[in-house]
Amino acid sequence: MLRRLFFVGMLACAVVFGGVHRIHFVERSDVLDGKSMGPAGPYERIVAKAYFEIDPKLEANRIISDIDLAPRNERGMVEFSSDIYVLKPTEPARSNGTILYEVSNRGGKGLLSMFCFGGGVDPRTEADFGDALLLEQGYTLVWIGWQFDTPVKNELVRLYPPVAKNKDGSSIEGLVRAEFVSDEKIFSHSLADRNHVAYPVLDPMDASIQMTVRENREAQRRVVPREQWQFARVENGKPVSDAASVYMKAGFEPGKLYEVVYKSKDPALVGLGPAAVRDFISFLKYKQPPDPTGPFGAKPIFVLSDMRQHMKRAIGFGTSQSGRFLRTFLYYGFNRDEEGRIVFDGVWSHVAGGGRGSFNHRFAQPSRDGHPHMNTFYPTDIYPFSDADQADAETGRNEGILTRARADKVVPKIFYTNSSYEYWGRAASLIHTTLDGKQDAAPADGTRIYLFSGTQHGPGRFPPAKNKTQHLANANDYRWAMRGLLVAFNRWLTDGVEPPASKYPLLSKGELVAPGALRFPKMAGVEVPTNIQRAYRVDYGPEFRSKGIVSIEPPKVGRPFVTLTPQVDADGNEIAGIRLPVVQAALGSFTGWNLRDPAIGAPQELFSMVGSYLPFARTKAEREKSGDPRPSVEERFAGREAYVAKLRSAAEDLAKSGYILDDDVWKIVETGSAQWDFVMGTQTAAGR
Repeated sequence: MLRRLFFVGMLACAVVFGGVHRIHFVERSDVLDGKSMGPAGPYERIVAKAYFEIDPKLEANRIISDIDLAPRNERGMVEFSSDIYVLKPTEPARSNGTILYEVSNRGGKGLLSMFCFGGGVDPRTEADFGDALLLEQGYTLVWIGWQFDTPVKNELVRLYPPVAKNKDGSSIEGLVRAEFVSDEKIFSHSLADRNHVAYPVLDPMDASIQMTVRENREAQRRVVPREQWQFARVENGKPVSDAASVYMKAGFEPGKLYEVVYKSKDPALVGLGPAAVRDFISFLKYKQPPDPTGPFGAKPIFVLSDMRQHMKRAIGFGTSQSGRFLRTFLYYGFNRDEEGRIVFDGVWSHVAGGGRGSFNHRFAQPSRDGHPHMNTFYPTDIYPFSDADQADAETGRNEGILTRARADKVVPKIFYTNSSYEYWGRAASLIHTTLDGKQDAAPADGTRIYLFSGTQHGPGRFPPAKNKTQHLANANDYRWAMRGLLVAFNRWLTDGVEPPASKYPLLSKGELVAPGALRFPKMAGVEVPTNIQRAYRVDYGPEFRSKGIVSIEPPKVGRPFVTLTPQVDADGNEIAGIRLPVVQAALGSFTGWNLRDPAIGAPQELFSMVGSYLPFARTKAEREKSGDPRPSVEERFAGREAYVAKLRSAAEDLAKSGYILDDDVWKIVETGSAQWDFVMGTQTAAGR
């Protein structure tokens, strides 16, 4: 029966459970009308808001940037709140004992898309839950808002932090850098990244503020005369666009990098985001609150309390921005709660490359990432990169992502999964090489590293299409491997069963090379990119590392670290990593890179996060006519049945090794077979 409990007041406890002070429940309802999810039974949905109080004097909270400048209540505590969304078995005893927490990517929810082929920011329908793999396996799915500047849309989870103030109560001022690139000629652009909430401009009429433009990351910045642009757009003396935007009468040219550095005030305490994640997960794992009976005969103070005795472990999972969040979470020391206990038993950082992010410093913009031609020189791809300590002779620093976690004895089991794109656009090689790019750096015993060979940042979609790119987008869907690895990861945490061996490119085997050494086949109309992502030694000012204060914008840029890319075979497909069936039984080249279409400018630059699919010729005659050095489909396979047989054999081998699920073999064969029909029947019409 559908249950919805709406509470008018906030249900508060007299005791503070770590950082969680009270929870306001908004909704409790059955998932899919109480449909049973296999052994886990029915699921229910909890929508709520958590209110936190943390002691700024505790050692665990000293790592939060500007914590001493946060407002305090009468108890000397710092208050903030966050949205919560939970999907859990109605009978917690039927769960598998694992909290699967997803670090929301820009406020959304991606677990059901990644692991169940479903999706949605507020999953309610059968389609939203896909094949319900996560629910059938009994996971408790948790989302909590950690980002304060997510786009203003309903059903996104967000953090509600206070702003930092000077000791005398006056506003703190500081620098904010806004960079943007457009794919078409436009006249106005937000100062924020991708429709997020921008920091306001302190003085829009400040004539000293400069806008610059350049052709690419390394090009010289040119100043755009102040009389040619303005903050907001004014007509008849009245603003007609948001003040947190820039307007240029002549328009912004597509493909060029524009940048404005301005002053703002009242920075949010961004570092309370990872603190919220830490405290809520710790609360679910460890705390034992009282159970007073509330309205409707329920136990509202904690509908969640009946989970606790069954929650044995927690996995933190994050994709892209969220994967970088988890690397940053570990780096700063947030995996140790206020009482010194481990928060996440397992951390899975997906398609984060070598990056971290702007998640714990003053005037941080959490949305900003880093790519060769997008969001350049933000504090994302910055040292350190590997879990183990590595000394940088140029700066004198010697640390790793896990330096603090090792000291605190809270090192989790770790999965790093990356697509091919991360080696081209996210400096992924640095997580497993020395800083000079000359030697392999082996992962720790508790870490696995996997490359999904021939893939792009997000799972490939079929049929492939061009979308502002020079080539068809990569159609290789790596979610099959994500599902298999999740089962292996949870078994590792639950039963101690070792997961499948790491699979990533090694220097020692010639699988990792400089882009210039790539043996990609030469084809008409296909240029291999030369401008890949580089991680630089950057200087944001003398107080950036110690206090999180950025005083130099744009930063001073020093020498880059060495970033490398996976080597390929004669077909242009990568030789290392988890080679999914569509790569082993290839009908084309699957790459992690694609280039911008000339129509959107900067055609020599990578199109961010998108790979390429370059189908083979159907026949030998077609191949010879086009000059394609790769054997044609007819030269590789006797026919469709031979192709399907190779596809099935590859899938079965991967299943035996634990990289994909046994139950997914037939699905992979079915979906892979559609690629034969595409290449042999409709590739020309699809815009090959």
